[in-house]
Amino acid sequence: MASLDDVAREAGVSASTVSRAMSRPSMVAESTLVRVRAAAERLGFRVNPAARALTTGRSGFFALLVPDLDNPFYAATATAAQDLAGESGRRVIIAVTGGDPDREAEALSELESQVDGFAVQSPVSSAADLQEVHRRKPVVAINRRVPGLTSFTVDTPGGLGTVYDRLVELGHREVAYLAGPPSSWMDRHRRAELVEHAARYQLRVRVFGPVRPAFAEGAATAREIADSGCTAVLVYNSLLLLGVMFEFGRLGVRVPADISVAAADDIALADLPGPPITAVRTPADELGRAAVSALTEMVDGEPGHRPRGRRLPTTVRITDSLAPPRTA
Repeated sequence: MASLDDVAREAGVSASTVSRAMSRPSMVAESTLVRVRAAAERLGFRVNPAARALTTGRSGFFALLVPDLDNPFYAATATAAQDLAGESGRRVIIAVTGGDPDREAEALSELESQVDGFAVQSPVSSAADLQEVHRRKPVVAINRRVPGLTSFTVDTPGGLGTVYDRLVELGHREVAYLAGPPSSWMDRHRRAELVEHAARYQLRVRVFGPVRPAFAEGAATAREIADSGCTAVLVYNSLLLLGVMFEFGRLGVRVPADISVAAADDIALADLPGPPITAVRTPADELGRAAVSALTEMVDGEPGHRPRGRRLPTTVRITDSLAPPRTA
């Protein structure tokens, strides 16, 4: 097995430079970092987490807390986070919380001594509780803005605004919205966008849910939507929309002839055969990379340093899954 000294000779640098590149990459010039990583890859060198912990006081692990991994949005974020962490010899521990505040709190408490920082996807803990953990270990919030924490969100409400505008142009006035959990910060903002458009254009909105982001949950709600008289349905999650459309097919409800459909993310729809579905394109993978990058900055940088969070933009794919309502 290759050693740190082997990598140093291969890269033409000192062993201490290799050590910094592996443990504190922000302190190494980019060109040197590239050489060291390439040499480590050629030699099959892997950082020993136990050895690094002894020399640096860091475990080399981050924790990513997610509500579930059935949701493709969360899975894509987790994969990207793992990939970026691995580039600096770190690893990501994934803890599934079920979107439950108690399980989230338990995971934060149990993992605190084992990791260098936390990324929490769609956190449901109070801001005060998350801030308290952050005082001891860096915490990054994903898909929710939390005061005092570096937070990364996606502008799905703005993307849905484009979809709403298109529905109004087509003549829709009765719109169904399949809503997420009441604890979801993002879903509250999506609903606020819908309420604003409804007031502006005199839309009649029927809210169905809350509904978990699962195929079966979408299928179970489809008949109620079909019988509601709504001419369009907006779904907060693409996996849910697949369930809705599957059941529409069983019921003989045609898209878009009988009802128009759109989703607030496109991840589960990406490789779907057949005509494309209107959806907001959400950069879930970029969320994962941004969170790991911010944690790395906080761990490797000056004490108290907190990178700025940001809201990532979305694009919208408008397709023929939206059409004028039958009554228009």
